[in-house]
Amino acid sequence: MAHSLVIVESPAKAKTIGKFLGKKYKVKASIGHIRDLPKSKMGIDIENNYKPNYITIRGKGKVIKELKEEAKKADKIYLATDPDREGEAISWHLANILSIDENKNCRIEFNEITSKAIKKAINNPRPIKKTLVDAQQARRILDRLVGYSISPILWRKVKKGLSAGRVQSVATKLICDREREINNFVPKEYWTIEVALCDESKTKEFEALFYGTDKQKIEINSKEEVDLIIDEIKNNTFVISNVTKKLKSRKPYHPFTTSSLQQEASNKFGFSTKKTMMIAQQLYEGIDIADGGTVGLITYIRTDSTRISEDFKKEAEEYIVEKYSKKYLPKYTRKVTNKKDAQDAHEAIRPTSVYRTPDSIRDSLSKDQYNLYKLIWERFVASQMADSTYYSYSIEIKNGKYVFKAKGIEQVFDGFLKVYSYAQINENILPKVEKDEILTCKDINPKQHFTQPPPRYTEATLVKEMEDKGIGRPSTYAPTISTILSRGYVVRDGKNLKPTDLGFLVNDILEKYFSDIVDVDFTADLEEKLDKVELGQISWIKLIDDFYKPFSKILSKAEKEIEKVDLTEKTDEICEKCGSPLVIKHGRFGKFLACSNYPDCNFTKSILIKTGVKCPICGGDIIVRKTKKGRTFYGCSNYPDCKFMTWEQPIDKRCPKCQSILVVKSTKNKKTARCLNKDCDFKEDL
Repeated sequence: MAHSLVIVESPAKAKTIGKFLGKKYKVKASIGHIRDLPKSKMGIDIENNYKPNYITIRGKGKVIKELKEEAKKADKIYLATDPDREGEAISWHLANILSIDENKNCRIEFNEITSKAIKKAINNPRPIKKTLVDAQQARRILDRLVGYSISPILWRKVKKGLSAGRVQSVATKLICDREREINNFVPKEYWTIEVALCDESKTKEFEALFYGTDKQKIEINSKEEVDLIIDEIKNNTFVISNVTKKLKSRKPYHPFTTSSLQQEASNKFGFSTKKTMMIAQQLYEGIDIADGGTVGLITYIRTDSTRISEDFKKEAEEYIVEKYSKKYLPKYTRKVTNKKDAQDAHEAIRPTSVYRTPDSIRDSLSKDQYNLYKLIWERFVASQMADSTYYSYSIEIKNGKYVFKAKGIEQVFDGFLKVYSYAQINENILPKVEKDEILTCKDINPKQHFTQPPPRYTEATLVKEMEDKGIGRPSTYAPTISTILSRGYVVRDGKNLKPTDLGFLVNDILEKYFSDIVDVDFTADLEEKLDKVELGQISWIKLIDDFYKPFSKILSKAEKEIEKVDLTEKTDEICEKCGSPLVIKHGRFGKFLACSNYPDCNFTKSILIKTGVKCPICGGDIIVRKTKKGRTFYGCSNYPDCKFMTWEQPIDKRCPKCQSILVVKSTKNKKTARCLNKDCDFKEDL
């Protein structure tokens, strides 16, 4: 019986789509790319207009054979890879291998994996868009020219296993630059004065902060200045000089783009960018829902657009009226405000049905899937709802020549906050007071502060920085961060990303000899040119040629001028095997101790970072250790004989209650020492 063949990338997607199309269609998966540039060599014919030498990816022979056999039986073939540049390129490679005319209507695309979307796509096939393929091909060739040209220099001059990349090197530079800012930061002292006030009847109590005078705000920079101000205000009366009340509104957040989803999932759940994309991919490709079959729960996950289709806006509007009433609809039509360099090829990330609420399908999802789906669903529904409104209160209190201020809000209408449970609401309610009312001061609380250096990047803030600066595109954020972590240029320090000595070294070399490669503006400009290739405005060959000709001259100079770097460090330790001095070397998993008499002696051992705290079980040293995923924990140096471990950093101080070990518990605002003994409730602020 004649049938049509539909080719997608993943088996999960094939399974979902197969259920929608029925017996007249056979759905097969290519399991990702089937052709790529060779790993063993550059694979670019520079003398022949940068022609790429594509080869079949090792291990894909069986998949290709099956696809060819199915293609021979089919009366029609549809290429249904992802709706982006990379998906278009995979379809182009499939068309080449299966002898499909790329100019015929063989390509279908859809933004969501639902029955309606798939059937609509089948009825509207199109030719392969060669400009999309060219843009992807140009990116791949650019990355290959950079990586396969600079990396061998790093191998010869520094150590094997290093790599340089067009986007990864810029990301590493951002992290290194931030670390230098932190190291060079000089903190400055400043003070605040908080007063606790109440009316004469003591029924109205609130706190106010020192502002300055009627004429200007005053910065307090020393204890002496604080004491002078306190001496003055003690002898004067606090009188309310002004009370203002304004009605304000808070707009809902836009629905998610790839970047904003990665940031919010990191902030709310601690997900890495890689984990967020993995779970989002599962939700996109299809989940088996009880009584509903397998269906894609969200739209395509690689997008920089906040646009929503008119049909889905209407569905959301109907749901909001039905569930919450008409007053929760916005009073005006909101304009889509994408970033200026957004490609806007797809809608924002949204649920495929607004009626498929998170709680209605909770039993069909894992905990992580539920959390991410709930975040996406709530964010989208909230984006289609009315503004939240509130009164903003401001009270000015005079004391002699000085002014204190208190601010608060009172919610009037919850609007989109009715749905979006993840929004932060700082609601400080002030009592109703009148102008000229006299207040009593219950307490004066001066506090010393120091200005803080800029924080280290987290995965979330690095993604935001890359997006803001135009470095990479939605599909590249997660792979870029994974690469710089796996290369050892950056390590995780809790949620933060911290450059290693190796990261600094490689970054310094690239900054000195390949300044354009790590230049933010240069990289962003290349991204814009790739967008122009996609739009058919410039040739991909011209883009590569304009880049490579000056780049090749820099390569020759760097090869001659970069000196060999010796990464080994001397130590006072002696080899337990042959008595030779031990040196510190760099390996795939970081630094380690090795015998200086190598290769005659192959003795190695780990570098132990001692905390200065003794193990409560055996008395051994508690040392810093790492999990396979790079997470820090603290364990006994006598492992495996002693299994003591803790995730929190121990301190060299015993619990005054039970003499157990104290560990540090850190939050955004403070550090607390708490007892490791679960039966002891001792804790104190550090």
